[in-house]
Amino acid sequence: MLRKTVSIVAITALLLAASSRMFAQQSQTTEAFGKYVAQAEARIAQERNSAFLRLETLPAPTKAEMMARLRRGEIVIEKQGDTPDQIPGGLIHDWLGVVFIPGANLRQVMELVRDYNHVAAHYPPDVIESRLLSAKGDDLHVYMRLWKHKVVTVVLDTEYDVHYGRIDAGHQYSISRSTRVSEIEDPGKPDEHARTEGHDHGFMWRLNTYWNFEQAEDGVFIQCEAISLTRDIPTGLGWLIGPFVNSIPRESLQFTLNATRNALAGDAGHKQARLGIAAVN
Repeated sequence: MLRKTVSIVAITALLLAASSRMFAQQSQTTEAFGKYVAQAEARIAQERNSAFLRLETLPAPTKAEMMARLRRGEIVIEKQGDTPDQIPGGLIHDWLGVVFIPGANLRQVMELVRDYNHVAAHYPPDVIESRLLSAKGDDLHVYMRLWKHKVVTVVLDTEYDVHYGRIDAGHQYSISRSTRVSEIEDPGKPDEHARTEGHDHGFMWRLNTYWNFEQAEDGVFIQCEAISLTRDIPTGLGWLIGPFVNSIPRESLQFTLNATRNALAGDAGHKQARLGIAAVN
């Protein structure tokens, strides 16, 4: 155990040193991510105004199979394009996931996902803290403290600009773009502080999510595409941070969709219980 701890500490020091050397090319990394996102958002907007859900574009047999999987309770997640996409100093991860929530309606879903002051209650342990910082109609600015553990533990303070849109009574969507991602050193301690840019591990530099919500007769379909930016993997360190960098984006999306479904199922159960009590009384 001691040897493993010493190894992780040593490799972590190497990661931070590598991050410092990468700081000079950070602008190139950000620019490349911005170009990828611009192209992705153009595609997402086109899809939203046509098929809305990606599964609607599938051949009939494939669509029927996916619908059956979703109604059995599966969360279907697929990698988008040839990702992770290598860019100067970084990797772009792009995943799309879909879940079906039986018995839910769009009002319940939107109330849950927009309640940023209580996100931490529905998404532990990934979300430690959450709050709405400001709101102007359907444009919100929110804060979340995120926690991730895989070989090493990382705590991030993040902020997002979020926009909600409504196509019609049965179709709504949201766009969330990160505006700040800071890795926290010594979280929870009196001297906790954010690592300066270029001196963090680079496990997440950006995170954008694009949500579609569709009402069906017997529930709600939720689709989310998550596009994130991480540092690249230094030569010789793939065994340590490779699993973290490459698997966390997919696992995070899976967790988020599953937690959303569980939160809505729990809310429906509580409401049914209250109705039952009211009927008895």
